Amino acid sequence: MAGGPGAKEEAAVIIPARYASTRLPGKPLADIAGAPLIVRVYERARLIPGVVAVLVATDDRRIAAVIEAAGGHVVLTRSDHPSGTDRIAEAAAGVAADIIVNVQGDLPCLDPAMVTPLIDLLRADATLPMATLMTPIRSQAECDDPNVVKVVTDRRGHALYFSRAPIPHGARWDGGGEREAPGPILMHHIGLYAYRRPFLATFTRLAPTPLEQAERLEQLRALEHGYRIGVASWQGGDVIEVNTPADLEQARALFEHGIPGGNGLGAGQRGAS
Repeated sequence: MAGGPGAKEEAAVIIPARYASTRLPGKPLADIAGAPLIVRVYERARLIPGVVAVLVATDDRRIAAVIEAAGGHVVLTRSDHPSGTDRIAEAAAGVAADIIVNVQGDLPCLDPAMVTPLIDLLRADATLPMATLMTPIRSQAECDDPNVVKVVTDRRGHALYFSRAPIPHGARWDGGGEREAPGPILMHHIGLYAYRRPFLATFTRLAPTPLEQAERLEQLRALEHGYRIGVASWQGGDVIEVNTPADLEQARALFEHGIPGGNGLGAGQRGAS
C-alpha cells in the first residue's frame, strides 16, 4: 500500500477468467499462435508500467495450469461468483495495492498503455470510486454490433449510460475525417476497469439493478446506485475484444503477422498491441 499523505497510490492488475462462455465455449484456452488466449492476455498485462502485481483469478484448474506453466501467478477462487468483478474482489484480498485494475480476459491484443489513464484518473481524483475506458467507433458494423458496448459521458468525463444500442440517437461514427457532419461521435466502451480497493468490496455487495439486467452490463449497477464512473478516452486505434469466433480469428491473424511483440500494432490496428 502507498504510505502516508500524498504518497502515490499503488496499483495491481487482476485478470478474471472462467472456462464457460455462452458465445465462445472454452475461450480462455483457445489457441492464439501457439499459446492459450488467457496466457496472451497475461503476457500483455505484465507490460503495463508501474503496477506492483499481475495475477489471474480463476476457479478452473485448467486455466490455472496454463498460467503457472507460463510462469504466471494465479489465485484460485470460489466457483459460485456471479461475475468477474466478484472474482477479482476475492483475489484482491491478498494483494497489497490501493487500486485494483480489472483487465478482462478477452483482450489478448491489449496495449499496456491503455491502462495508465485509468490509474491516473483515480490518482487525480480521490473522490472517484472507479474508472473505465472508451474509444471512438469507426465503422457502421461496430455501431450496429450489440457486442460493442456504447457509452455516453457528461462534460466532466463521467459516465451517463452504457448500452448495447447505438447511443446517443443521432450520433455518428468517426470516419477518420471522412464524415464532417457536426454532432457527437459514438464511443465504444472498452472493458477495462480500475477500482479503489474499498469500493471494489462495496460494489460486490450492491444489489443487481433493472438496467444492468436489461442490458447485461454490470457497470450499470454502479450508476443505478448513484456512484460515479470516470471515463478516459483512448485514441490509439482499434481494440479487439474476443467475444465471438470471428473475433478470435481476427486476433489470430494479428499474431500470425508477428506484430504483437512490441507495444504497438501496424496501421489500422494501433491500440491493440
